Amino acid sequence: MSDASYRDAIFTTPLDRVANFSFDEQVVACFPDMIRRSVPGYGQILGMLGLIAERHLRFGAHVYDLGCSLGAVSLALAGRLPPEAFTLTGVDLSPAMVARARETLGEECPDHRIDIIEGDIRHVDYRPAGMIVLNFTLQFLPPEDRRAVIEHLYNALEPGGVLVLSEKIVLPDEQENAWLVERYHDFKRANGYSDMEISQKRTALENVLVPDTLNAHHDRLRTAGFTRVSTWFQYLNFASMVAFKDA
Repeated sequence: MSDASYRDAIFTTPLDRVANFSFDEQVVACFPDMIRRSVPGYGQILGMLGLIAERHLRFGAHVYDLGCSLGAVSLALAGRLPPEAFTLTGVDLSPAMVARARETLGEECPDHRIDIIEGDIRHVDYRPAGMIVLNFTLQFLPPEDRRAVIEHLYNALEPGGVLVLSEKIVLPDEQENAWLVERYHDFKRANGYSDMEISQKRTALENVLVPDTLNAHHDRLRTAGFTRVSTWFQYLNFASMVAFKDA
């Protein structure tokens, strides 16, 4: 990143009251470390996005990265594709994320046509796109809004376009889900988080991040019109799906 990023220490101090999680300047400062230590397989997902774009993105088509945070998707695509291969709009609701993403992308890939805007993905006036990426974004929207968003994105995709949807998931079986959550907490402990940090972060995310089952995601995508839907990646309770619009 263009500026120094710091180790995630947000929840290292005991708090009398844990506020709802938000993507503020404190989170932005440590976000690369936070997501590396908190999201299993994040690097592998990013690495595949450029390969998916090479295979399926029409040359010169537009791409949306929704919930773009610090611009990691843009960097992944710019690392695989030349500047003339695509244009990209990244959208994020956090002013701090938008400011840092613009700075980073301006330094790292100045020749690529990438525009980062501050906005709510529910209210964007989308142009036709060949590829749309939602990396751990839909889960932060109210559940009742998710179907309309997916339908809107389906309509924005060109024929033959591809949607990549990565999400934290929940299993329908309570016992199986509890086992997976515990292994996820083991993953975080192995990456240096204490039990207190894990507990306070979980409280902060409660009712902010509401995960769906994989079946719910697949049903929503198919209801929107996608006929080819598959889960191409899963690591613990994190998964990535790909959905194609018929050509």
